[in-house]
Amino acid sequence: MHLNFPKKILFILLIGIQTIFSQDIKVRKEVLENGLTVLLYENKQAPTVACRLFYLTGSVNETPGNAGLAHMLEHGLFKGTHKLQPDELWSAYQEAGGTGLNAFTSTLMTAYFVNLPRNKVELFLWLEADRMQNAVLRDFYPERDVVREERRRNYDDIPRGRYRETLRTMLYEAYPYRIPTIGWPSSIENLTQEQAEEHYKKYYKPRNAILVFAGDFSADSILPKIQLYFGNIPAGEPLPEITLREPEQAGEKRLIVRRTDTPPVVDIIFKTPGIGDPAIYALDIVEGVLNGRSGRLYKRLVEEEQLATSAGAGNGPNKEISTFSISVALRPGASAEKAEAIVWEELEKLKNELVNEREFQKVLNNAYAAQVRSLTDMAGVATNLAWYEMFGSYSLYLNWAKSLEAVSREAVKEAAGNYFTKKNAVIGWLIE
Repeated sequence: MHLNFPKKILFILLIGIQTIFSQDIKVRKEVLENGLTVLLYENKQAPTVACRLFYLTGSVNETPGNAGLAHMLEHGLFKGTHKLQPDELWSAYQEAGGTGLNAFTSTLMTAYFVNLPRNKVELFLWLEADRMQNAVLRDFYPERDVVREERRRNYDDIPRGRYRETLRTMLYEAYPYRIPTIGWPSSIENLTQEQAEEHYKKYYKPRNAILVFAGDFSADSILPKIQLYFGNIPAGEPLPEITLREPEQAGEKRLIVRRTDTPPVVDIIFKTPGIGDPAIYALDIVEGVLNGRSGRLYKRLVEEEQLATSAGAGNGPNKEISTFSISVALRPGASAEKAEAIVWEELEKLKNELVNEREFQKVLNNAYAAQVRSLTDMAGVATNLAWYEMFGSYSLYLNWAKSLEAVSREAVKEAAGNYFTKKNAVIGWLIE
């Protein structure tokens, strides 16, 4: 997420950035006796509040046999409670002026969210506390068919969907990140209502949840209400510890999928350390150097060699295991072999030469600009606060750009040398 600005605008923007980051961005964190983590960020820029409830259960907590269970529960929790019929939760939020009502499931969590007028925030507390305790998984098996169709539509019938899913299973040999969030076709078909209800009763509880508000409210006023609605809910069981660790990769892995009905791509993915390792920040600098229309990959593959229509890189920080990925969208008839060779040439430069000062500073400037822009969107702030708290601390989000500033050019070169190796690579070609 690196942005480019004209020099005059950049100079003015950086003055603003320094001003904003010289202020203390205050987030209040409280943990109730039952383990519910609460994050509160007051911001009066608009009379609305972004409301988020994250449950720290996702596909990483599943087995191949019940893959898709967390995603199935995401659907199920919109089917009402003992007090609410299936459509009443949606209508209650909408009638209160709620926007952005939705949910999603990832490897690590399931999130429920909505943006509400500031005078309607207590509705979120009432509805979500009820949903945490009294959900009724109505129409489970018809909804399971809906999920199976969702998988068919978004994965099984899309060449690039199955290709990328296969790459993911090749990347992770043991760690449960290899389990697809939506589940496998056979695991979805065999999920039972009893499995879902047991999982919900055990784990959709305060000790496994993060509640976030960002926007126009008073923390002092809302905390007693949070205690009122959530404080008496039993803590629930802790999620089982994940004891699996990813083994060292034995060597380079390759996937070649031949299809004539989809644009060709070349992907290279590397496993990198989890959040907490300083190499993550060095690799974020690498992303900025390689990525974007002014990045090295675009210049080389799109503009100079004219092999691709786009080319980019992405640093994917995560718990335990992160990833660094490069993706090249090839022009029709372009050589995948040549494109891949050029990517490796660019990676070798990073391993053998220091990034020049101009590139380095540009990445830092763009990181600060992106951070400042993100702080103007309360929906994004609320989601990021919860997301990074899940990683270990919400402060990781607020301090990300500052952490990049501590990275040296030598550290960037070292990280590239440690992780951009053939032995650590999973390479995919989706070609004709």
